[in-house]
Amino acid sequence: MAIIYKAVLDPDKPTLIGAWLDGRSWAGDGPTEILGSYRFDDPEGEVGIENFLVRRGERLLHVPLTYRGAPLSGAEEHLVGTMDHSVLGERWVYDGTGDETAVACFRRALEGAQEQAALEIRDGDRELGTREQTVLISRETDGRTSGEGRVDIPHVLDRATEGPTRLVARWDGGRAVVATLG
Repeated sequence: MAIIYKAVLDPDKPTLIGAWLDGRSWAGDGPTEILGSYRFDDPEGEVGIENFLVRRGERLLHVPLTYRGAPLSGAEEHLVGTMDHSVLGERWVYDGTGDETAVACFRRALEGAQEQAALEIRDGDRELGTREQTVLISRETDGRTSGEGRVDIPHVLDRATEGPTRLVARWDGGRAVVATLG
């Protein structure tokens, strides 16, 4: 269960994502429109893992992020930025493709051992309810054995992604392969 706190974020997620994408050659140009997101639970309960589907100009992007309570040693090149969370304090935000906790969640999902997280809304310690998913993830396989293959988590979803096992994201008006194991 991913816990979503009623909180103020500074900067907010769209601003942080847009600023980071501005510095990426693969991200295209234009306004950043968040189409939806999905989450995975860190089994250790320490790292937030949220994955965004973004339209930027004509380009469809996948932006996996991890939220941490302290800097991740040796991952400076994957730092997206920091944000102040009114409940949890300062958070270090990383590109999830370079954070082993996120990559491990994608691997488990591709192997059929982890589902996307349900979203629980809280105000402090008080549970307020759940939030509907804006993006649904499903696992597809073509029957070939993928074994201990490489996890591929593309940022750019405009091109076909191949692999014997795939995670497919579906949202209102779209569908794309967001990870493969092969």
